[in-house]
Amino acid sequence: MGNIKFVKENKEVIAADGANLRIKAMQNGIDIYKIIGKLTNCGGNGQCATCIVEIVEGIEHLSPRTDVEQRKFKKKPDNYRLACQTLVNGPVSVITKP
Repeated sequence: MGNIKFVKENKEVIAADGANLRIKAMQNGIDIYKIIGKLTNCGGNGQCATCIVEIVEGIEHLSPRTDVEQRKFKKKPDNYRLACQTLVNGPVSVITKP
């Protein structure tokens, strides 16, 4: 079990090991999409890259970057992730819409 702290929203949620970050955010009323992402998101398939989050603490408790993330984030810092591709396995702190 791990807690996910959403920094901007000042909200903390509990997640079972292996929980999907995007799904946990949505289940708890956390808006991870900017305006255009709300209209064009792919529904969690890793294709649109609109659910970008910044991990500020606990990156070691996340699943490794997927091949999709490696391609989409070639020029982004290592702590940028697609919420839909990220599995949580411990406590993390997340900034939405970086």
